[in-house]
Amino acid sequence: MELRHLRYFVTVAEELNFTRAARRIGIEQPPLSQQIRQLEQEVGAGLFLRLPRGVALTDAGASFLQDAREILERVRLATEHAQRVASGNLGRLRVGMINSAPFHPFVPRVIREFGQHYPEVVLSLEENTTPILAQAAREGTVDAAFLRPLLGEAADLVIETLFDEEMVVALPDGHRLTRLRLLPLAALAQESFVLFPRPVGSGLYDEIISACRRAGFSPHIGHEVRQVTSIANLVAADLGVSLVPASMQQVLSTGVVYRPIEGDAPKARMSLAYRKDDPSAAVRNLIALAHQVLRQMSLQQPKAQARRSRGRA
Repeated sequence: MELRHLRYFVTVAEELNFTRAARRIGIEQPPLSQQIRQLEQEVGAGLFLRLPRGVALTDAGASFLQDAREILERVRLATEHAQRVASGNLGRLRVGMINSAPFHPFVPRVIREFGQHYPEVVLSLEENTTPILAQAAREGTVDAAFLRPLLGEAADLVIETLFDEEMVVALPDGHRLTRLRLLPLAALAQESFVLFPRPVGSGLYDEIISACRRAGFSPHIGHEVRQVTSIANLVAADLGVSLVPASMQQVLSTGVVYRPIEGDAPKARMSLAYRKDDPSAAVRNLIALAHQVLRQMSLQQPKAQARRSRGRA
């Protein structure tokens, strides 16, 4: 029994006339009659009473009609469901992010707009370190992840660079260097640093160390914390200074003073990682939306800068 047999049967049951049903389906009347007889043989019961003019449903036919309509409706819904999942409009998307990502306006905006554009996609978020998120993407436990640069190559992943963020110096409130509006990195040569361990974010860690060495010194790391967001707390406790992405300034303001870096400064790169072999439609939609938000934000930046210039004037 094939679905077309059910469709033919339902059409004949609605028209109660083989000629009209054949015309509606788009086939000749004799083949339609033959298909219905084959269906009756397979069911093992007569579904129609043949009358001088038209047909009538038997009791078995009336029962079969109800079930046939339910089956066809379920097939229609299943087809529609599959098509919506294939287009990325339905399903689930698991997104990972480093714990500093939500503080930059880009990532929350992408997540918010994805929910608005694809309200029937269940979005789950996981916060972790860059290496753990990269491994989760490889294993398929997350579909995409906002993370910092990885150590070495990742042949099984696509790593798309989204933007490079300025970094700033975090100083304890009252520190002698807070009197400066701009800080060259060389001014930190004698300071004790608070940083995260290299395995937590090797790309950003190496960027910070390289920038300090270009400034003429190797930083003395007095304290390490696994969560980048905890750095501000240790700086506020006067346990050292640090270099953090500019967006982290909103994490903690009490006890911490932030200063822009003068001259050669490291950058905090944000990337989007996903599997190379089979990105889902939902992931492709996330990628496209991320690119769209980047374009919109790049257009908004000159306008914001112009407004600030007019305000200073």
